[in-house]
Amino acid sequence: MPYASVNGTKLYYRVRGQGIPIVCIHPPLLTSANFHYQAEQLSDEYRVITFDIRGHGSSEESATSITYPLIAEDIRQLLDYLGIDKAILCGYSTGGTVALEAMLAYPDRFHGGILLSAMSEASDFVLRNRIRIAIGLSAWKSAIRLLMLAITWGNSDSSRTYRRMIKRTRLGSPRNIHQFYRCSLAYNCTERLSRIAAPMLLIYGEKDWGFKRYRRKLMEGLRYASLVILDKKKHQLPTKAASEIHAAIRDWVSLRTSGRPTSTAASPSLFSRSIRRLRKWNRKRLSSIKQQKTSPIGGWFLVLWQ
Repeated sequence: MPYASVNGTKLYYRVRGQGIPIVCIHPPLLTSANFHYQAEQLSDEYRVITFDIRGHGSSEESATSITYPLIAEDIRQLLDYLGIDKAILCGYSTGGTVALEAMLAYPDRFHGGILLSAMSEASDFVLRNRIRIAIGLSAWKSAIRLLMLAITWGNSDSSRTYRRMIKRTRLGSPRNIHQFYRCSLAYNCTERLSRIAAPMLLIYGEKDWGFKRYRRKLMEGLRYASLVILDKKKHQLPTKAASEIHAAIRDWVSLRTSGRPTSTAASPSLFSRSIRRLRKWNRKRLSSIKQQKTSPIGGWFLVLWQ
């Protein structure tokens, strides 16, 4: 298995394909196995890099306590190790929060960011309680096994995916997983979002009800953000909405690099209901944003803030 010795630890990583590098970042407890579909299906056009955060999966247990700045530095040094000057970050859930920290800390190393069901803070009662429960369960060896089963099963679209993910999840260090959850509860970069000058693609499920507040905060704070809302989808996008997010990613990257989209497979009507709701929501919640426009791009409706 390929390992990179960076920043005082050994990170397990995989590289698939050629082209613009896309680095995928997983949330606490899960591993790079969560991005199996992205590595398989996007590597025909991009250089997809997946890695296990220190103390997770096949990466070495970390003697240093895990923090978001530490993970961001690991990513920077991993890019150096692979000889990559600039990449696109793709973070899922709290992995998206890590992506934000990395882009704030090292803005010259990233072309842009893709945030899947992500947030810049954990500030609502429900999410904070969920994280607190995970912190409590991860502190006990017997309880963390149940946490691993529940979260892995919740992120699996099939029994085959579950078996692939749980095998890697069980390799993680309970202590480092616990630390990752603790810093997820405390971290907040909302007030610094405007410092990110790179373009960002935000993708959320229409039925990811608890994260509506977080996509609003990101769109209000980020300077250049595009939003895609996936009709009838929930939170677990990398595994349960892979084809949809891949089409959106291809269009967004192509639009940024060549000025035109690549995808024509998706029906424009797919997001029409979500866009109507979003327009109503815009009028209520985003009246302070000066310029807004809705643009059909390759069949995917994007709401752009510029």
